[in-house]
Amino acid sequence: MHRRAYLAAVGTAASAGLAGCSTVMSVFDDEDEFCAGNDCSIGMTRNSFVPEEYEATVGETVVWKNTSGADHTITAREASLPEGADYFATGGFEDEQTAVDAWHDNRGGRLGPRETFEHTFEVPGTYTYFCEPHIRAGMVGTIVVTE
Repeated sequence: MHRRAYLAAVGTAASAGLAGCSTVMSVFDDEDEFCAGNDCSIGMTRNSFVPEEYEATVGETVVWKNTSGADHTITAREASLPEGADYFATGGFEDEQTAVDAWHDNRGGRLGPRETFEHTFEVPGTYTYFCEPHIRAGMVGTIVVTE
């Protein structure tokens, strides 16, 4: 079989088998439209935040929604927080190490499928956050907050 014909056949079969599967939706949809109709600012696939970088304004509440079938966390990188900014993490933890430890101890801070988490950003700057169970897969995001 020719390589192109094989790849076309595999792609068609994979697409048909994944129809209606929301965990793969962002692979095929435009990232800017990922949360359209999902009541969120940032969605989550199996191993990524969509979009990976989100722009917000001071006072804006950002809503993450687990749009995949996997459990996730949202864990702020403490060292990235602008001076005076509040720490944020699913589970309401007050610092990064406690949030990470809680996940490894008993899946603390777990955001299950279709669940949401929100945080209001009051200080301008760049915030980095990650998903602890998927950090090795590169599940990291950034929020850029402007005046």
